[in-house]
Order: sequence, then structure tokens, then C-alpha cells
Amino acid sequence: MRKPPPETNAVPALVLSTGTPGLAVIRSLGRRGVPVIALYQDRGEAGWVSRYVREAIRVPHPERKEKALVEFLLREAPRLGGGVLMPCADGALAAISRNKQELSQHYRVACPDALVAASVLEKCHTYEAARLAGVAAPHTSVLRSLEQAECEAGSVPYPCLVKPVTGHQYSRVFKKKMVLARNREQLIAAYREAAAAGCEVMLQEFIPGEDAMGVNYNAYFWEGEPLAEFTAAKIRNAPPQIGSPRVVMSKHIPEVVEPGRRLLRALGYSGFACTEFKWDARDGSYKLMEVNGRHNLSAALAPRCGVDFPYIEYRHLAYGEKPAPCDFEDGTYWIHLSRDAGHTLMHWRSERYSLARYLEPYRHDHMFAELDGSDLRPFLNRFASLFTRLPAAVRRRLLPSRAR
Repeated sequence: MRKPPPETNAVPALVLSTGTPGLAVIRSLGRRGVPVIALYQDRGEAGWVSRYVREAIRVPHPERKEKALVEFLLREAPRLGGGVLMPCADGALAAISRNKQELSQHYRVACPDALVAASVLEKCHTYEAARLAGVAAPHTSVLRSLEQAECEAGSVPYPCLVKPVTGHQYSRVFKKKMVLARNREQLIAAYREAAAAGCEVMLQEFIPGEDAMGVNYNAYFWEGEPLAEFTAAKIRNAPPQIGSPRVVMSKHIPEVVEPGRRLLRALGYSGFACTEFKWDARDGSYKLMEVNGRHNLSAALAPRCGVDFPYIEYRHLAYGEKPAPCDFEDGTYWIHLSRDAGHTLMHWRSERYSLARYLEPYRHDHMFAELDGSDLRPFLNRFASLFTRLPAAVRRRLLPSRAR
């Protein structure tokens, strides 16, 4: 299949970090003819090999080499300057927002200002903003010391969550989002583990209920007003209860629109944000989980349903165009195929899905996070990357003898 023609004299889009969210942005813009430049850090990222990428450049890692990344962007400004710079991971968001003032002299930077970005990256500030704005949230306290953790462990109801203040730093170290502590010993162990790695953590009330109780309020916000909105329901997480989504469904959920707007206004937020809530059946309310200040994991779902956030953001920042009012379709599923299959096999005893319930997303209108018949290389690249990370003994068993 041929690539779409480029927009006439189009401003390029520079997609920084090309994992699953970045891939969604690349495909959204590339399908509309926007010239996309992929700025990737790891060859295992799915997006940089997409057919919609005009140029792929390996750049310094935003978290480990922030200064080198900024120096690269400034050095390349004579060639790439004027493009829309779109960070698509939390580490990239942190690095770009901290240097936004300098980078904005050369690029159209698609992220909030440094203080606002910090207020969503450092979750304790997000919960404080929610409290002041009157947005319901689970009880949360930052654990400042082992003594405080031991004191809290004696009175907190179990299970409870030990969550990082800064999620992407914790995830990079421990390869998980948080810990579900079922007793005092697990809580203290989780605190000690995080403290030893230099990660600040919070103790948070756990809201019971299935993964399907979680919902997203996605919005492109500007100067206190939503220019485009989209809501979706989570169906399954990876891992269950405390992970990120592996299946999501488009759905109108009006109950979270008003609190989502109120929180973004309180934060002084401009740009794209994904605000996550979870239904608490104990008091009949949706409660705030977190705010993502960049395109989220299931970012490809909204464009499929009629709300193309990456293109809306691009056209607004590049040309000053505000989107026309738009609605979206209910009942379309986004499926992260490898994570859904893998975690279903790992957790089938605890999740207890019937075959019919498990297959329901696959039997209705759906799309895959990375697998796309018109753009196969990202899926194949991601699959190859996952395969090479398997233990050598496992790889030998999977490969036929001739391939070895």
C-alpha cells in the first residue's frame, strides 16, 4: 500500500518516544499525510519502524540523558525547527516540559508548562489539586519515613496500595505500577524496596471492584475549556486490579465529564490529558486515579471512533485551528493483543472469565494496539523485541532446530 501524500508545505510532527502511545500518534498523523519524524530511544519501540514515519532518529534517553537530548534538539533546530514536538511517554514529558521555555523558541511544544506537568507527573500534587477542586479521590498519604510506614501499617484497612509519587521512575526500576499490599508485612516490604531505590511512595486506599469499574476521560483542553472530549471504559488490566489497560471500550460516561473538566481547570491544564477514574460502589461515586499528561496507552481508540486527538493537537499547535464539535461511537474495543493473551493465561484462575466473556471484545468491532494489516512492521518489531528478552532456554525450546 502506498503512503498517503504529504500535506502541502506541512509542518512536521516530531514524535518523541515511539512505544504504543507514540505509535498511535504516528499512525493518526501519518494517515493524514503529516510528515512524521520518529525520535526513538530503544530499537524495541514499536513506532519508529512504521510505514508512516518519514525519518527515524535515535536520540538520547529523556530520563537518563536529558541534557544530551535537549542539546540534540537545539542543535537540530535549523533543520527540524518549527515542527510540533510531541512527547509520548512520561519520561519524555518530564524532560521536555522542564526545558519547554528554551525549546519553544524553535519548536511548537505539545505539552503543558513545567509546573503543570509536574503536578500530574508527581501524583501527590494531583490528589491535592483534586481535593481543592472538590473532585472525589481515594484517601492518600505520602510515606516520608519507615517510622511513618510502620505507624500507618497498624491502622490502614487492607488491602491497600503502595503507589509511587512519580510513576515512570518507579516503573523503570521495578517494571510495575504499584504494589497491592494485603497485610502489614507486604506494606512495609514495599516501602523498604522503594526507599532503597530512591523512589518516594504513597499509601492509598484501595477501591474494590473489577477492572471494568475503571474509566477514562480524555480531553484536549485549552485555556480552561475542552475543545474535544472522549470517554472509555476499561475492560481488563495487565496485571489485573493494579495494571494498565489491555482491553478498553469506547463508551459515553457523562458522570466523569464534569469532574474531569473541573480538575483540569484547577490544574490550569492546556493540551491533551487522559484522566482516569474508578467507580466506588461503596458510596456510588467515581474517584480519581490519576492524570496522564500525554497521549495514553489506548490512544488509538479515540481516532478510530471519530475524535482524533493527535491530529486535533497537531492542527491547533501548527496552524491555530480549533476542532469542530465532534461526537464518537460507543462499543468499539481497543485490544493490546500480546498483553491480553499473556495475562489471561497467567491469571485465568483469579479472573475466572468465561470463554464467551473473554472473547466478547474480539467478536465486536475492535482494533489492536500494534497489529495492523496495513502497517505490520511495528507489531513484528515489537514481537521480535519481546522474543529476544526471553531467557535463552525458553527461546531454544520455541525455535525449530533448523532455525537454531
